[in-house]
Formats: sequence, structure tokens, C-alpha cells
Amino acid sequence: MNIKILGTVAAVALLAACSNQAATSTGPVSSGPVPGSQEDLVANVGDRVFFDLNKNALRSDARITLERQAAWLQKWSANNVQVAGNCDERGTQAYNIALGQRRANAARDFLVAKGVAATRITTISYGKDRPTALGSNEQAWAQNRNAITSVR
Repeated sequence: MNIKILGTVAAVALLAACSNQAATSTGPVSSGPVPGSQEDLVANVGDRVFFDLNKNALRSDARITLERQAAWLQKWSANNVQVAGNCDERGTQAYNIALGQRRANAARDFLVAKGVAATRITTISYGKDRPTALGSNEQAWAQNRNAITSVR
């Protein structure tokens, strides 16, 4: 009787060892973003650039971020992106839609100049309709004057 119990325990232990071996032989589980994903773009490159009040000219910090985006897009050549231009809450709806479009176009044009195919980039303007920061102060307004790149 003891031999049967001992044999059963040994078989269970052997099966458990095999299942642990299979679990560890696939390699470590990555806890970071999936390479080439939106999360990868945000975490490792940066998905947004910022603009000065009533301007659509790219600032030097925006150019640095867009350089990294262009390199990332060249690495992940199957990815298409959308660049969304945004504004702060001040100004009319029509003015902000037009300014947001100019901001999105400025970012797109920079990426194209760096070798990203124009056919991979769409643009849209949300004007003041999609703020990223809530508040009616300069800190919130500065965060809302942006162009955000999203993987499509």
C-alpha cells in the first residue's frame, strides 16, 4: 500500500516539475509595453509636442520629440499614425479648429521631411474640444496647446 502512495506522490511531483520546466522554458515575461505599440511610442519616444500661445511653429523641444518619432516610425514601418492638433479653451471654435489643423500639419510636415511617408500620416484638429488638462490657468492651457501622435 505504501508503495502505491509513494508511486502516486512521485508521479505528481514529476508532473509538477515538468509543468514548471515548461513555464520557465518560454523565457521571462515582459512587463513593458509591446514594441511598436501606442504604449511603446508614449513610453519610449513621446507622443505629443507643445506649442506657444496662438502659434503653430515648432519649438526646439517639439523638434527633438518629432525626431524621435520619425526614427520610431522608420523602425516600425507597418505603423500608420494620426496627428491630432489641439488648442487651449481660449478663442472661438472656428479659430481653434483652424489653429489645431495648422499644428497637426506642422508636426506631419516635420515627420515627412524626416523620411516618413506622407501616406502613413493623417491629421485632424480637435480645436479646444479635447483638453488633456483641466483648468482655466496658464499651466492647463500650456498642456492643451499640443499635437498628439497616435498609432492607427
